[in-house]
Amino acid sequence: MMPIDTPSTPAAEPSQFALLGQRRFAPFFWTQFLGAANDNLFKFALTVLVTYQLQLAWLPPSLAGLVIGALFILPFVLFSATAGQLADKLDKALLMRWVKSLEIGIMALAGWAFVQTDDQVRVVTLLACVFAMGLHSTLFGPVKFAYLPQHLSERELTGGNGMVEMGTFVAILLGNVAGGLLIGLPGTGPAAVAVACVALALLGRLSAHQVPATPATDPGLRINLNPLTETWRNLKLAHGHLVVFRSLLGISWMWFFGAVFLSQFPSFAKEVLHGDERVASLLLVVFSVGIGAGSLLCEVLSRRQVEIGLVPLGAIGMTVFAVDLYFASSGLAAPAAPWGVAAFLAQPAHWRVMLDLALMALSAGLYSVPMYALIQLRAPKSHRARIIAANNILNALFMIASSLLAGAMLSAGFSIAEVFLATGLANALVAGYIFLLVPEYLLRFVAFVLTHVVYRLRVSGVEHIPAEGPAVIAANHVSFVDALVLAAASPRPIRFLMDHRIFATPVLGALFRLAGAIPVAPQKEDPAVYQRAFEAASKVLADGDLLGIFPEGGITRDGRLQPFRGGIARIIERDPVPVVPVALLDLWGSSFSRIEGGRALARPLRRGLFSRIGVAVAAPMPARGLTPEGLQHQVQQLLDTHSLSRTSTP
Repeated sequence: MMPIDTPSTPAAEPSQFALLGQRRFAPFFWTQFLGAANDNLFKFALTVLVTYQLQLAWLPPSLAGLVIGALFILPFVLFSATAGQLADKLDKALLMRWVKSLEIGIMALAGWAFVQTDDQVRVVTLLACVFAMGLHSTLFGPVKFAYLPQHLSERELTGGNGMVEMGTFVAILLGNVAGGLLIGLPGTGPAAVAVACVALALLGRLSAHQVPATPATDPGLRINLNPLTETWRNLKLAHGHLVVFRSLLGISWMWFFGAVFLSQFPSFAKEVLHGDERVASLLLVVFSVGIGAGSLLCEVLSRRQVEIGLVPLGAIGMTVFAVDLYFASSGLAAPAAPWGVAAFLAQPAHWRVMLDLALMALSAGLYSVPMYALIQLRAPKSHRARIIAANNILNALFMIASSLLAGAMLSAGFSIAEVFLATGLANALVAGYIFLLVPEYLLRFVAFVLTHVVYRLRVSGVEHIPAEGPAVIAANHVSFVDALVLAAASPRPIRFLMDHRIFATPVLGALFRLAGAIPVAPQKEDPAVYQRAFEAASKVLADGDLLGIFPEGGITRDGRLQPFRGGIARIIERDPVPVVPVALLDLWGSSFSRIEGGRALARPLRRGLFSRIGVAVAAPMPARGLTPEGLQHQVQQLLDTHSLSRTSTP
């Protein structure tokens, strides 16, 4: 088993799919997969049973789905706080086994109820089992997301979360399909569902037995049984880490957004697309495949690090394709009889609808996976599960709010397509607000676009950047976007100390100010700005963060490394932290650098799109005995050793 909370080497990380062959991930993956499949097989089979096969005056078919969904969500509100405490206090592998043993008992009771002949007893017992399965999922939720950071390195978190997210939605899809097919078997449907539910529970328990030990992060914790005070306490704790807290809100908004669409698929298929129930199932398939594809795509696009620059990209896609879904579904002709799947697919206009759904779901995957990974990475280890439990409560409340608001809009006369349009536009406002509150998302997004469109970035030695604790990142200064390139290469956020004149640059200056870059001026030019800059730099290091500096003091005018100034010596004299030498490669002569003669930003895109650049990182140098000349020599060695082109191209 991989050591707890110890990063693996890059050579041991060939692919996120390779995790499925490793004991630290595979048993956990299949445990959560089987649990999600069982939840949805059971709930969907019960919904179909009540809707199509039973006649109960107190539970009409129109309310069956709402009641079942509410009973399943209610435990998340009531017991998530307690579940989070248990996940922090106990060994997570042991807790998984207890939860899976509970699932066997619940499914055995549900199996008995499915084959009863008294409809009243049958349905009341099954509804109680829905609540109990909600409790089972509530207990498992914090364990599920707190387990990963203890067994995966930072460079594996995005891929691991992507696999879990993909697996969950595939399990939901397969569970719904299997539940509908099994309950529909003539004469033997309920018995078949009973056998399937118990079998999945047993398989889940066997899988949980293989999950490796995962020590408690706070074994001395005293359980607070009051969910209100405990939830409030953990939200306050998360609020102390603003990026974490606002990421919790961002994830809850994603569940609000998704719940609007998922809850309306049957009505959307019937009333807007004029299809039968199989068309509604097709929409669910398309949406689930999109979520899975987006979740897996995160690792490919993020270069195996927690790339929160994908979050704005996902938010943009969610809005664009939700809005286009409104236009794609407007004015569709109604056939004489509802479309079957084959007839539905034969209509070209319907492919635009499915493409919008698929790309909207893919965007939601890009949006959510990095946020989950960021919370796992930045939340305090001792309270990680409790913060995730608080997030589960927020998710449940946001989903309830989405149902109420969507229902109010439909009751007020809005069409389903108009509800989708309003949700897409609201997403743009909410996302914009979050990104202004947390500029790190916006900075990483711009850095992501820059290094995937304007440039093609290759990074070597990134493992030398400390995973935690303060350090100075010292790099040569070649272009106006050096800070963005370094931000894209680093797995951790960097606060930059930058020449005050760059803040006067249109767009870039505003972006750097928003990202909290620290302006510095020569001491002779402005002693007050000079002094404030070094005080701010000291605070960054005191907070345990990374400080980025360009020791040359300005952008090179000839492409060569300039002498390093004494500012680096002053910084490490006051705060003796490790200094990480970094070389920016082949940016000279590119779109945002100077060219021969010293002119800045001349002939934009003169090297075209996808111009090759690189970042090379050396092992940290201790502060003691470090001189500007010694640091300059190390950066020059990196430039000589790692240059991609060996020559400059003006």
